Amino acid sequence: MQIDELSRTSRLTAKIDNNAIADGFQLYLHSFVVSKAGEWTVVQQGMNDATGLARRYHWHSATVRDFTSEPHTAIVGESVYAGSIMNLVDSRAKAAQTALLEITRENPERTLREVPRLTMPMHHDVRERDIDVKRLGAVLAVAYEQQLRDFANLLLLENLGPRTLQSLALIAEVVHGTPTRFSDPARLSFAHGGKDGHPFPVPLKTYDESLAVLRRALQQAKTGHSEKLDGFARLDRFTRMIEQQAQPEAAFQKVMAHEQAISQSVGGRTVFDDRKPGKKKDSRQMPLF
Repeated sequence: MQIDELSRTSRLTAKIDNNAIADGFQLYLHSFVVSKAGEWTVVQQGMNDATGLARRYHWHSATVRDFTSEPHTAIVGESVYAGSIMNLVDSRAKAAQTALLEITRENPERTLREVPRLTMPMHHDVRERDIDVKRLGAVLAVAYEQQLRDFANLLLLENLGPRTLQSLALIAEVVHGTPTRFSDPARLSFAHGGKDGHPFPVPLKTYDESLAVLRRALQQAKTGHSEKLDGFARLDRFTRMIEQQAQPEAAFQKVMAHEQAISQSVGGRTVFDDRKPGKKKDSRQMPLF
């Protein structure tokens, strides 16, 4: 993969997670890792300022078939909005993507004349009064001049931020009748707790053991023993199946109670522990994620 293509991939993954998925989280961390063989991995983290919650977005080149249709390996975090959210890379959003491109190919003046006449859906996060017509007009003018070929190129358009994209999605929803809102794709992961103590302190012993298992599996895979990695893939599929069939609320509360009860025995720790007088500092840093 060429440098230009890698650079575009890096920018596109950030645009998708920050702009195309209106889940209430804004990116503040972007990590892009490339192997010698050309495979890449992206790990991004977003923050919701109102709640203080964070969310991670995981990408792996081996699993991306289409950047604009269910491209993530995983999205991990708690939802901050009840119900559905705007997600323009949901597999069901193809009609909305097509409608957005059609809007950008029309004369901008025609689209801007229609905005005041729109009756906005009650569920939408962006209202008519929230639309910055001047910024929207500037973006539409650039898009119209470029005659964009696909939705990915629209996302990479300069000065197209999350609010302007939401405005365009609203127009597409009203004018073309294309749905843009779907269930939040995030999965709640609590295997290693949280550094803020929620839903329970990070169990450092469990954390270290997990890293050791992954390190051994990767090392063995390098020497031709790929069954370890295949096992992880099977475990992931099994976990997702259980998530779909289980009673989530009851199971969650039971697991959380158990983790809180054993926290001290597995080295449970939070970022606040060092602030307690008389508490001996652990030389290891808390995990970032």
